[in-house]
Amino acid sequence: MTSSAPRRTVLAAALAAAAGAAAPMASAAPRPAAPATPAPTEPAAPRPQRSLVDYHAWTTAADWRSGRADGTRVVSGRRPGLTLATPVGTADYHDPHTGRTATWEYATWTGPRHTLTVPATEIIASWNAHTPPGTWLTVELRATYGDGVRTPWYVMGRWTSGDGEADIRRTSVDGQKDGRSSVSTDTLALDDPSGGLRLTAYQLRLTLHRTPGSDRTPTVWRLGAMGSDVPDRFEVPASRPGDATGRELEVPRYSQEIHKGQYPEYDNGGEAWCSPTSSQMIIEYWGHRPTPEDLAWVDPAYADPQVCHAARHTFDGQYAGCGNWPFNAAYAATYPDLQAVVTRLDSLTDIEHLIQAGIPVITSQSFLANELDGAGYGTAGHLMTVIGFTASGDIIANDPASKDDAAVRHVYPRRQFENIWLRTKRYDDKGKVKGGSGGVCYLYFPVELTGDQGRVLGEVGVR
Repeated sequence: MTSSAPRRTVLAAALAAAAGAAAPMASAAPRPAAPATPAPTEPAAPRPQRSLVDYHAWTTAADWRSGRADGTRVVSGRRPGLTLATPVGTADYHDPHTGRTATWEYATWTGPRHTLTVPATEIIASWNAHTPPGTWLTVELRATYGDGVRTPWYVMGRWTSGDGEADIRRTSVDGQKDGRSSVSTDTLALDDPSGGLRLTAYQLRLTLHRTPGSDRTPTVWRLGAMGSDVPDRFEVPASRPGDATGRELEVPRYSQEIHKGQYPEYDNGGEAWCSPTSSQMIIEYWGHRPTPEDLAWVDPAYADPQVCHAARHTFDGQYAGCGNWPFNAAYAATYPDLQAVVTRLDSLTDIEHLIQAGIPVITSQSFLANELDGAGYGTAGHLMTVIGFTASGDIIANDPASKDDAAVRHVYPRRQFENIWLRTKRYDDKGKVKGGSGGVCYLYFPVELTGDQGRVLGEVGVR
């Protein structure tokens, strides 16, 4: 990709979707499962010989011990993690979103250098952690260019699950660049990869913070990053339906549109909540949801209060929206025994394999209204959830840009969906060239996996 897609497009997307939702949507009504017509007998297209994506994570006790610990310690057990043991110092942090300056104890962990199997044009970090009130973490990334020069330590997020009086406000950091690469909200990207420059390796650094004198600590269970070198393309090769045809997962259906005007302090209300709404659907698919106490702050007149809760707890103060990709994954992983990553997939075949194993996929795409039949809107960036495939191989998606919950299930043409999700270049309604996500997705899955789930996740590079 020649440049990373602007990350504020999620808001623009949701607003465009909201405008389109005012008109009747051809595929809005709930529909029965597709008839069991025979699937094509051709075999599914093989996976690419060389993946364009390298996702790598630190999750085991051995992984955590492979880094340099300065005041942190490894907690073993069923879900090994990293905690703050002995602070190595204190530091003041001025929160730009509350105006408060506070002193925090901290400790750090610096991961080993990871050499990318795919010299990359972009890197996106993601993490799973628990942060009690009065604790938070900073995730930083330092990459190495092909000529051996290293980037600065870029802040990829300052994150906490809460937003109480004892907490900072979770935030990305703007304005980070070195003349060769820069960070756009959650994505480190080369400014101009057309000359062949690539990122060949990276390190991740965690800083764990807590209120001085406290015995509370963040616990980080998963830290990883996805590097990719997806080429510029307006169109991707077509795939053939595979072994997931006719399979549909029972995923709850939630509309972002019914939340219009609710809590506008969180990204203009529901019309921009495609990402947290999609996240909440999958969280509940895996059997989790906020407690009544968690939801006590929501106006009892509002339907689906858990969607409001998801929006509040994915909100990025600097981005001024709920579409920060790693923040959505981190929110999902605050639920017991649930893991979450941000990555890219190489093909629609990858999604078929995941669906076959019972794992739904949240995808990011952008398109004109005439590029996705049945959507009824166009968008500069939108998240929806793939929950299955019809017998003929078309996409069954829970699309939150629908007039109400009953209208969320859609069937989209396979070829159209595949292209708008995997391409990196597109034309907007004024004929200008814009970016596409290049196959970005969220994968949420339990700590305890079935054999098939572990195998399929491994096939797409996630362990």
